[in-house]
Order: sequence, then structure tokens, then C-alpha cells
Amino acid sequence: MTAVSNKTQKPLSVPLPGGKTLHLGPGKTGQISAKAVDDPRLKKLIDAGAIEIVGDDSRPTAGPGGGKRGRTSTLGHTAGSHRSGDR
Repeated sequence: MTAVSNKTQKPLSVPLPGGKTLHLGPGKTGQISAKAVDDPRLKKLIDAGAIEIVGDDSRPTAGPGGGKRGRTSTLGHTAGSHRSGDR
């Protein structure tokens, strides 16, 4: 996946191949496929400075993985606390 970042102070709708759209808030980053980088509409936004390609990495980024760990940890803690109360 490739990361793109909104460099503007307003929300953007980034057109993607296949009729899809990525909605990015001001200063936010999103994931797109490597194929989408070659889309002429996306290149136009890059050339205008509205968005920036931040990374091109096929491995999962730390952000989503960290979020999953956080949720798992919270759920595990809640279940563990609940079980302790049942005993």
C-alpha cells in the first residue's frame, strides 16, 4: 500500500481508479493501492501540491497494527477483569 497525505487546510476527495474516492481531512493521511498512484487525476493533485505521496510499502504500517493491539489489549483486560469478578 502507498500512503498519501492531504497538504491543504481543507478536506479533499481524492479520485481513485474503479470509481472509488478517498476522503482525506486536512493534514490527514490515507492508504491507496500502488496502481492508484499512476492515475492521471491523482497525479494532477500531486502536481498542484494538494496531496503528497508519503510512503510506498507493502508491509502494514505501525498505525493500524498499533490500533489493533490497543483494542485487543483493552478487550482482554475487560474480559479478565470481568472473569475475576465472577470467581
